[in-house]
Amino acid sequence: MVRRQLFQIFVLCLVLFGLAFALAPWFAFRALKANARDHDVAGMAEMVDLRAVRASLRDQVEEPGQPAPVPGETADIWRDPLGAMRRALEPFAEPLSPLTPAPARLEPYLTPAGLYDLTRGYIPGTAPPEPPPPQGLARITAALSEPWPALRFWGVNRVRFAVHPPEQPGEVMVFTFQRTDLFQWKLVHVRLPDADPV
Repeated sequence: MVRRQLFQIFVLCLVLFGLAFALAPWFAFRALKANARDHDVAGMAEMVDLRAVRASLRDQVEEPGQPAPVPGETADIWRDPLGAMRRALEPFAEPLSPLTPAPARLEPYLTPAGLYDLTRGYIPGTAPPEPPPPQGLARITAALSEPWPALRFWGVNRVRFAVHPPEQPGEVMVFTFQRTDLFQWKLVHVRLPDADPV
């Protein structure tokens, strides 16, 4: 009898461990969204690999005043020597420390408000204003009724979530999280809607 109870406890612990392990990335996404909404910079620093996210956005965010690249055409040394050299040197020119400011074109994406807009599926500065948060039980109901991020890929060490604005289901933004510890995950890549394949 005692053995059976111990076995049942072991199986229950195994199931709970598996659930916690599988749901940890989803909780990481929700925590990142809450930290960004509340401007909790310390909390965000633990959940975002700023250097990796900055690198992922570098080629997706256009320099103000620069012409948009022609689809299917990359900047090479023959067509655009200055552009090719700028792209080659850009990773070394950009600050590597999370404490130093990002380039001007990337800065709106790396602020708490910008990351919060991204987690809602909007380009920073384009999100509609949110209504004031409800109080009491209505707050729990509102939290549960929020749109969940769609799972694009789940792996042992890497997970991708897709989000989009409620009114624009085709504008998909993809977030990639990487496992850093048994239950700890960090945001390492953001793919903007324009970069999403049709």
